This record gives sequence, structure tokens and C-alpha cells, in this order.
Amino acid sequence: MERAITFNTVHDYNVFNNNPTLHPLVNIVDLSMADPRSGHRMTFNIFCIVLKNIKCGDIRYGNHYYDYQEGTLVFFSPGQVIDVTNPEVYQPTGTALTFHPDLLLNTPLGKRMNEFSFFSYQTNEALHLSEREKKIVLECFDKITYELSQSIDKHSKTLIASNIELFLNYCTRFYDRQFITRENVNRGILEKFEELLNSYFVSEKTQLIGLPSVAYCAGELHLSANYFGDLIKKETGKSAQEYIQNKIIDTAKNKIYDAGKTVNQIAYELGFKYPQHFTRLFKQKTGVTPNEYRSMN
Repeated sequence: MERAITFNTVHDYNVFNNNPTLHPLVNIVDLSMADPRSGHRMTFNIFCIVLKNIKCGDIRYGNHYYDYQEGTLVFFSPGQVIDVTNPEVYQPTGTALTFHPDLLLNTPLGKRMNEFSFFSYQTNEALHLSEREKKIVLECFDKITYELSQSIDKHSKTLIASNIELFLNYCTRFYDRQFITRENVNRGILEKFEELLNSYFVSEKTQLIGLPSVAYCAGELHLSANYFGDLIKKETGKSAQEYIQNKIIDTAKNKIYDAGKTVNQIAYELGFKYPQHFTRLFKQKTGVTPNEYRSMN
């Protein structure tokens, strides 16, 4: 594998791909201008969205590989380290949008960046584009390229940031579509999630770990927490945290029927550190306390 490469600025990424720097904070990069290369490790301290026309090596983030094929968008955010594994020399092709976080300062987009959760997606989570969607993406890139070809003035930052926001809004729509078109895959994840929770509450993990978290469940299913949360929300209409809480309450109801157990015992068995937290959640979800529920039933 080649030496590790760190992209601290947009200019660093431009140089790596033999592209001119038209603006210090943003660029549309033509990857076909890059020199042929093989595997390498890259650290991003900038935002980068890559649309490649051919499959040219597997992209690994952490211990897992991206579901990365021809005609997909992959999103990288500052702080990510990825490996491109390819023993053969290949010629990159495609297009990348890259921009520095400073571009977002004092812009409406800067206030919304946390909404675009797909920047934190990890494995098996790339955005697969239809030909029509790919055309829209390239049209968005063309608008940004047009602004970069003009002389920088007081409107440049606003227009460029607005066009990036438009592009990201389209990506949100396309991901919503992908959650639907990959429904069978998603249902399999939902079933595994249900099985994971069922086994969790009959194991010793409640005593060793405590209550199951969204991050824990996502990790067990080899998904990023954001992708997992978005998927569960799309499939069930509830957040992953709400889904877990409902499972806790269902499990608690069954335990409450055992008159030999106190409410405190049940709380500890479920993984609550403090029984009053269990009582508060139970009343929030059912309208009655655990003791009141026991009396009613």
C-alpha cells in the first residue's frame, strides 16, 4: 500500500488529483486527471463526496468495507480515515465535490450540516444512484463549477453554499428512496434488531452492560449509528431509541406479572442503574407506575 495521505485543505486534494485550485475552500474535482495509482490510506480533514464511474478498489472504513459499486456516492467528513485496497494500478475516473468546513461559517448550510446524517454512515451504506439521479447530481456539480469559474465576489460564498445545500437535499431524497427500494434488506435488519433485543434481555448483558444503547445495537448489526437510526425510523415510524424503550416496557410487563419480584428487582434485571429511572420511563410509556400496573392486572 502507498504512504498515508492527509487532506487538510481543498488544495491538498486538488494536488493529489492534478486539479487546479479555483477556490481555496471548495472545488469540483475531475478524478480522471489524477495519476494512475494503487491502494492507499487517506485521512480527511475536509468534506468530500465522491462519485466514481468505475469500480476501482474497495473502500474500507474501520474494519468494514463500503457497499461501493459503479455509480455510487460515498460521503467523507472531517476526521475520517479510509483505506482504498487495490493491489493493481488503476486510473481513477469520476467526480468529487470537496469543501472545507470554513466554507460553511455564517451560512444557512452550516446550521444544517448535522441534519445530513449520511456523512456518518459507514459500511454497506453508500448511496446507489439511478441514471436519472446521477444526472441530477452532475447538474448540481455543474452549477458549482460555473460559480467557481467566475471571479470571486461577495455573492460567491452564498451561491456556492446554496448549491451544495441543494445537492445535499437531493441526496436526502435519494437515500429515502433507497430505504424503500432496499426494503427486503432493511426488513432483514429490523428482524435482526428484534432478535438482538430479545436475546439481550434474557442474557447477562443487562447486568454487565446495562440498558442496550442505539450505538451498541448498531455496532452488533455492523451499521453506523446514524444509518441504523434512520433505517429504523423509516421502517417503523419510531426512532431506534423509542423502539428499544418499547421493548424494555414489553419485557417489564411480563416480569411484573411475577408477584415474587419487587419493582426494584425488575429494574435491575432490565439493566437500570437506578430503579426510579425505570419507574419514570414505565409511567411515561403506560400512564401508570409499575406497582399500579401490577394492581390493575
